[in-house]
Amino acid sequence: MSSGDVLSIRPKAPTPVSLASLTERFSLRAVGEAGNAEATGATLDSRDVRPGDLYLGIPGALRHGAEFAKQAAELGAVAILTDADGAELAATAFKNAEIAMPILVTSVHPRQIAGEVAATIYGTDERFDAKTFGITGTNGKTSVVYMLAELLSAAGFTPGLSSTAERRIGAEVITSNLTSPEAPELHGLLARMREAGVDAVALEVSAHAVERHRIDGVHFDVVAFNNFSQDHLDDFGDMETYFAAKLALFAPEHAARGVVVVDSPYGQRIARESQIPVTRLATEFGQQADWHLAITRQTLDGVSFVLQGPSGEHFRGRVPVFGRFMAENAALALIMLHEAGIPIAQVEAGLENGLIPVYIPGRLEEMSDHAGEHSPRFYVDYGHTPGAFEAMLEALGEVAPGKIIFMFGADGDRDTTKREEMGRIAGAHADTVIICDYHPRSEPPEQIRAQLLAGARSANHATVIEEGDPRRAVRLAISLAEPGDVILYAGPGHEDYQEVAGQMIPYSARDEVRGALREAGLLT
Repeated sequence: MSSGDVLSIRPKAPTPVSLASLTERFSLRAVGEAGNAEATGATLDSRDVRPGDLYLGIPGALRHGAEFAKQAAELGAVAILTDADGAELAATAFKNAEIAMPILVTSVHPRQIAGEVAATIYGTDERFDAKTFGITGTNGKTSVVYMLAELLSAAGFTPGLSSTAERRIGAEVITSNLTSPEAPELHGLLARMREAGVDAVALEVSAHAVERHRIDGVHFDVVAFNNFSQDHLDDFGDMETYFAAKLALFAPEHAARGVVVVDSPYGQRIARESQIPVTRLATEFGQQADWHLAITRQTLDGVSFVLQGPSGEHFRGRVPVFGRFMAENAALALIMLHEAGIPIAQVEAGLENGLIPVYIPGRLEEMSDHAGEHSPRFYVDYGHTPGAFEAMLEALGEVAPGKIIFMFGADGDRDTTKREEMGRIAGAHADTVIICDYHPRSEPPEQIRAQLLAGARSANHATVIEEGDPRRAVRLAISLAEPGDVILYAGPGHEDYQEVAGQMIPYSARDEVRGALREAGLLT
């Protein structure tokens, strides 16, 4: 099911909730007669309204959601919940269209109650008893979520997940729209998971999700923090504001317990400033922590590790993806389960010789055959931050038998201050750097590439090449590679489009790379 088929995931058999009870519970002012009307769903996207929905008209950066009240009513909404400004907009729209639909008015910003309202409508405030895990950090959230799901399955649970790549409800897979869905979509998803017998849920939690109330109404058993580096400064303005949004997850209204990687000063700050009890994980020698991770073996085919706990807990395992950060992701997930009362021995019993057979869409996903030193190997990854680049390239430097060819671009209309640093890191760690276009959006692509090129050349190390067309860049990278070399294409990962000048152009890096490898006779 593609993201174009549906905007939100709902329970198949919702239990109606009266508008009168919502009005009383959330101290709303009703304009118009609600009578015995009941809501069976909620959404803040007018295109997603289903019959029986409560439509939440929320003020946005450009337009007020209440401007679309008429459209919501025509699609079957039973009422609109909005603020005072929105109530005026909706009343005018209804009067002009001769629509009689109740308007529920809140005295606070509608986002502040959207999560609790949706939780009440979908019953996830009282009838959702699955173990719930949340992970925040700049990089690696998706990987941790998939690690959690795999480990939960090994422990005998039926997991559900929500990630940047997709939503999973047991065995059902649905493509994602946002890293963290809006609050009504999230609670609809959780209600659907409850219907499907899901008893453990792993969720990515972005800084935007915390700041914009997308996770309100969810109380996590365990949340975790893995790392922090520059990103989203176009939204948050500075690193401290961005960090504060991450830290806010570690509060009693959001979670019972936390797990924190304390290798960095930011992790140490989370551990100190958290308002909930936290358990600390260290991967650096000599760092004070409750749990310690040691890497025992690394190759392009995976990383082996040992995890030691404070009371003699012990796990020896392997992840079939290269990079010590992947071992860290696995360790973090294991500790999160332990903190939720799931013994590591229970997890271990469901694995074969400690192998965590995780597949993470578009995250260090190998496109080539496993031919070792006899041909180049090609990976595609979603990483598009300086921190992600550094982690991936340093990991490759430890295991790549030949040269590293690194190709990437950068987002247009997003944080421009990270571009030169991305280029510098690429130029310092790779042997060959190929700069191509990613999502230029409304920016001139050559302007974005110029900043990346300047950063890459400043390292005075790699051969730096500009090839704007990613299709030609893929084939150029393959033509330059020799047996034993590794090509890493960072940015697009699991995505299936490229955003150029307001147009969503179909483009799958994974499909493009596979096709180019076949053309070169390197893939059957």
